[in-house]
Amino acid sequence: MPGRLIVRRGGRVTLLVGWLATLAALGLFVVTHLVVSTDLRSFMPAPTTPDQRLLMEQVGEGPGSRLLLVAIAGKPDEQLATLSQQLSGALHKDARYTQVLNGSFDIGALDDALLPYRYLLSPTLDHEPLDAAHLRDQLEQRLDDLSSPAASLLKGLLPRDPTLEVLKLAERWSPPRSPEVVQGVWFSPQHEALLLVLTKAPGFDPDAQASAIDGIHRAFDGLPDHAGASLVVSGPGYFSVVASAQTRGQAEWIGRISTVGFIVLLLLAYRSIGSLLFSALPIASAALAGIAALIVLFPQVHGITLAFGFTLLGVAQEYPIRVLSHRRADESAVQSVRDLWPLLLTAIASACIAYLAFFASGVNGLKQLAVFTVTGLLVAGFSTRYLLPHLLPTRVHDVAGMGWLIRARRLVDGLPRPRWVPLLVAVATVVMLVFAQGPFWQNDLSALTPLPRDLLMRDARLREALGAPDVRYLLVLQAPDEQAVLRLSEKLEPAADALVARHAVDAVELPSRYLSSEAVQRARQQALPVRDALEAALGEAEQGMPFQPGLFQPFVDDVQKARELPLLTPAHFASSPLGQRLSGMLMARDGHWLGLGTLSGVHDIGALQALARDSAGAVRLLDLKAAAESLVVDYRTRILHALLGATGLLVVAIVIALRSVRRAWHVLAPMTLATFLVLAVERLSGVEVSLFHLVALILAAGLGLHYALFFERDTGDAAEQRRTLHATLVCVLSALLVFGMLAWSTIPVLRAIGLTVSLGVAFHFCLSILMAPHARQD
Repeated sequence: MPGRLIVRRGGRVTLLVGWLATLAALGLFVVTHLVVSTDLRSFMPAPTTPDQRLLMEQVGEGPGSRLLLVAIAGKPDEQLATLSQQLSGALHKDARYTQVLNGSFDIGALDDALLPYRYLLSPTLDHEPLDAAHLRDQLEQRLDDLSSPAASLLKGLLPRDPTLEVLKLAERWSPPRSPEVVQGVWFSPQHEALLLVLTKAPGFDPDAQASAIDGIHRAFDGLPDHAGASLVVSGPGYFSVVASAQTRGQAEWIGRISTVGFIVLLLLAYRSIGSLLFSALPIASAALAGIAALIVLFPQVHGITLAFGFTLLGVAQEYPIRVLSHRRADESAVQSVRDLWPLLLTAIASACIAYLAFFASGVNGLKQLAVFTVTGLLVAGFSTRYLLPHLLPTRVHDVAGMGWLIRARRLVDGLPRPRWVPLLVAVATVVMLVFAQGPFWQNDLSALTPLPRDLLMRDARLREALGAPDVRYLLVLQAPDEQAVLRLSEKLEPAADALVARHAVDAVELPSRYLSSEAVQRARQQALPVRDALEAALGEAEQGMPFQPGLFQPFVDDVQKARELPLLTPAHFASSPLGQRLSGMLMARDGHWLGLGTLSGVHDIGALQALARDSAGAVRLLDLKAAAESLVVDYRTRILHALLGATGLLVVAIVIALRSVRRAWHVLAPMTLATFLVLAVERLSGVEVSLFHLVALILAAGLGLHYALFFERDTGDAAEQRRTLHATLVCVLSALLVFGMLAWSTIPVLRAIGLTVSLGVAFHFCLSILMAPHARQD
């Protein structure tokens, strides 16, 4: 007997070491190969309309999503202006930023090779030829300028550009509604120095945006005189960082507290540290195997997949709990699990079928979620069946003998179970759904934002001060090629200017603002005088003026270069800093080209709609909010269709597993009624159902299915019925512990999941007991 015990202990040690070594190998594989993505578009369905496709691109890569608003305050204006210039200079050297604007003139916007193109891009010469009269007027103005504070800027620019076309272009390329310029930089009415920073990283990549924002703060902290000044950053990228940090922070502290609570609960329930530690192995195996499967099947794993996946994997914690609660004192764990396995296998298969609905949705992020959860559930289930029993202690305390459990089972058995309970619940559910107020579905994703109101108000104030474009509306110009888009943009400029004059909109920014079409460039090029004519006109204009002979030879050379240059194309212009901005406004789509016009301060949406109608289809007004809502509707429709298919498979699977339609009814009816009851209660409370509520309902249904399956199991053994109640109570309390805390979260998404699952667990538990066919007596 002692020899057999030694052999058994040796086998347990070997199994434990082998299991831990496998987990270590999986962990090493995960750590070295896991690439986490944060692009939220992975959790949106493939766009089906041009507007939805444009929305997805703008959300991820559009200039509006990459724009950071920066304000410096806390010092006198002169010192703030110096800090703004120093910060702008530091950020220009950083590859994380493609453009930095603060209102100061930057001749670097056109490099030396592109400077002669100013005569092909500036609209000034459309109505002012380079003749003697115009040059005379410009030179007289320059004499006045040289006696002003701007003289230091002009001295280096004057020989090459006496008409100041570079400055006129710089003004044209500044934001349409620029703030007040003080000490050469932008200032808000609150005496803050303002900057616009365009990041290279997509706006909804929180990690990359966090790096860009950290770079701004580090550059500011490195300025010599920054002490006493404060720096504020806002914009979509900043919001994504804040939302990500808040969600992660609350999830972590809730996770820590619920983990401690879960451990205490299991210790109280089973009074065995060894059993507790061993029961964690199937869950750890499930998590690591799920991540490993994702790494093998997908190039990148989305962070949301991991967050939601671990939540949905909570169903798997029931498998070890069932094994621990159903252990008999006189029976080995292997035999106990063997008896329990048919029902446990049915529960595992049912949960996998429910989660496969995510895979059928056609959304990449949800496909990852399905792979992670289904793999995890299978690994947790089979390791619980074939590995865990061999590690559990040979001697256990049979929970069926607990006094409080005997009294609890007697109380449960004494509950009335009238046949009209399902009908009453169904009628009450329908009544609540009918009389619920407000919209049924939540289509506005902004309602789920965890951002404090003061951050949103500050962003609105900075956006208004900077004249940053509206993040909701876009003018979309469509034409056969990019030159046709630029020509359409030029044709639209007078109408856009008229809308601004009528205060229908504060500003309209069109692609032709940055680059003229080749037709317009060619006309301007042909209007430029030849060298002899220009030198003669310049000589006549200089008569009696104190300029040195030959001072403007660089100007003459630039005009002659402009006469001979190839016309500037968007591809060539892309090499300049402003080319990044233009690239975001011109794009090829399905055999045609699109141009994007941004709007600031929309006051009369009807006037913009009329502008689009009058274009004969060449221009349309895109409401990004409406496009986002239509995408959410498509998303939800796909999930609902997938759930409908999964429900059909689930019904078939339960009927086949239980070999009885009547028994299947006692399992599926409480799960179905409880799911709709949760929906009705939330709707009656004014909750609009979002995508996250649907995910939570699926999780709650998976938990509820377990309750109904085990309560339906009638072995005729009173002690076994008590063990079933014990296991279910532990599962219910552990679920309420985790998701009840989530329900108190200030993050709307976490709160939606926590509240829905908590209600679902409670309703599923109660209805599973009341609709169980047995337990009339032990």
